[in-house]
Amino acid sequence: MLNWLITTSLKNRLLVCVFAAALVLVGGRALTNLPVDAFPDTTPVQVQINATVPSLNAEEAEAQITIPVELAIGGLPGLNNIRSVSKFGLSQVVATFDDNTSIFRARHLITERLQTIELPAGIARPQLGPISTGLGEVFHYSVRSDNTNCTLTELREIQDWVIKPQLRKVRGVAEVNTWGGFEKQYHVITEPQRLVKYGLTLEQLIEALEANNQNVGGGQVVRGGESLLVHGIGLATDTDQIGNIVIASHNGVPVRVHDVATVKLDHEIRRGAVTGAGKGEIVLGLGFMLMGENSAVVTRELRKKLAEVQATLPPDVIVQTLYDRTELVDNVIRTVEHNLLAGALLVIAVLFAFLGNLRAGLVVTAAIPLSMLFAGDLMFQTGISASLLSLGAVDFGLIVDGSVVMVENAMRRLALRQHELGRPLTREEREETFTSAPLEVARPVAFGVGIILIVFLPILALQGVEGKLFKPMALTMIFALAGSLLLALTLTPVLASLFLPKQVQEKEPWLARVTHRLYEPLLGLAIRFRTSTLLGSLALLVGVTFLALRMGGEFLPKLGEGAIVGTTVRLAGVSVEEAVAYNIRIEKLLLAEFPDEITNIWSRLGSAEIATDPMGIELTDFFLALKPRSQWRRIVAVFRG
Repeated sequence: MLNWLITTSLKNRLLVCVFAAALVLVGGRALTNLPVDAFPDTTPVQVQINATVPSLNAEEAEAQITIPVELAIGGLPGLNNIRSVSKFGLSQVVATFDDNTSIFRARHLITERLQTIELPAGIARPQLGPISTGLGEVFHYSVRSDNTNCTLTELREIQDWVIKPQLRKVRGVAEVNTWGGFEKQYHVITEPQRLVKYGLTLEQLIEALEANNQNVGGGQVVRGGESLLVHGIGLATDTDQIGNIVIASHNGVPVRVHDVATVKLDHEIRRGAVTGAGKGEIVLGLGFMLMGENSAVVTRELRKKLAEVQATLPPDVIVQTLYDRTELVDNVIRTVEHNLLAGALLVIAVLFAFLGNLRAGLVVTAAIPLSMLFAGDLMFQTGISASLLSLGAVDFGLIVDGSVVMVENAMRRLALRQHELGRPLTREEREETFTSAPLEVARPVAFGVGIILIVFLPILALQGVEGKLFKPMALTMIFALAGSLLLALTLTPVLASLFLPKQVQEKEPWLARVTHRLYEPLLGLAIRFRTSTLLGSLALLVGVTFLALRMGGEFLPKLGEGAIVGTTVRLAGVSVEEAVAYNIRIEKLLLAEFPDEITNIWSRLGSAEIATDPMGIELTDFFLALKPRSQWRRIVAVFRG
């Protein structure tokens, strides 16, 4: 099979070159469209089930919502475990499924089960969280105003009714969440003494509000051949209209809502708040990426759409991007590109030095980009994203092994045949040499690359988090090695026959000569003192093993994102207003102490509108965006001191 592949390639050189050009086009397109992220997403297939219950405490939410939901979804196909959190005003159940389960199938099964739950009257049915992962929170932006007359309620309305609908239109966005501000509500504060005075009950008041706060259709009226629609407008839009709703009549006089209650504009019970730059409260928007999407593309489109929305807002409303995953991804990919380029140049330099021939070095070097294009196309087909672990694991020294052996053997055979005949080779003799030389080393090349490839196969058996973390690296290396082997057996012999010089110098490269001169005396000493060599090797092995056991480990490589996240924990039961006041003081203190290091700071406490992170009021996360390290004057001064 190997001999047939090499022989067929040499007989059809033009076809092989056409296939190589097609690989460049297809692989380049795949690399351009390849999803890009900082590191593989290790989040399991999970579905969040959230229920907002403002009137229930933690125990009641657990008994009336959380437990019924857990019982309803128990036993679903592929379900691994269920965990839940019950807080004042919030019930959250998280169901985790097998990795082989589709997220859409899991959500469909849960939705069917939720329809069977019987909940107490007045409690909204639980809703599923966004189709995202633990790493799906890719975009933060703030909505604030320099105008003191603009309230948090107005900022929240702008976020919910103007900004959020526009950002949700961006392709690849799973959800746009809102954190902080006041959600506008109309409150009817009843006075029991007045209800008793007019002989009314609270139920009558509620029924009157529900019955007189809706628009209805009344059919059609035909007049003179013209059809007119009848539409009853009864939807209350302000406090005066709500206050004028008639509840009943007392002694022939209508009793209205404002006769028994006070109607005012207010907000819902707050479960969270956001402050920024020590200037007070702001409204925070969070963009969540749809599972499996390209984070770099999604965040770039979100930033673009946000700029378009900003142009339509009032001049005193400022929308500012606080966090963008693109910055981290760009830094990581820039690092990967730098390492790949440096590694490729180093391998190319070593090839030129040891082969001693520019053309031979170029033929071998062609295997590096083509193998990466081959691997990139397979990565795109299998859904592997370009990340620090997938691309950063590529070893160009392993990739060019097969091509090095092929070209080196071809040059050796050319030199031997030229020495045997004592003259330059004719065209037929060159063709014969280029045909027989690859056949001699085809099996060793295949076995050598195959053995290296087999080393990565056990990684594919990993499951769970470790499987999601390391499988992309193993598959990328397998794809690159498979591409290098295919190129070594097809394209490399063709390029060698086309571009290697007609006359090959039998002189050994200078670097190889220097290496031999250094190696020969060392080899002689090692053979002469066998016992000492073995004992020294054993001592080195023991020492390396001892150091390896004490090295420790990291789950993920350290990434300098240029930001810091801190958490403060207060006593349970703290009010939102008190926590906000302390957050503002902390932000002012940090900005005053580190003006040269911190670009921006914002903090969020409690939970967002969609409680993807169900924190309590006593918990606060601080986000510090940092300036470049070159501007850290205080830190530099400390190190210099």
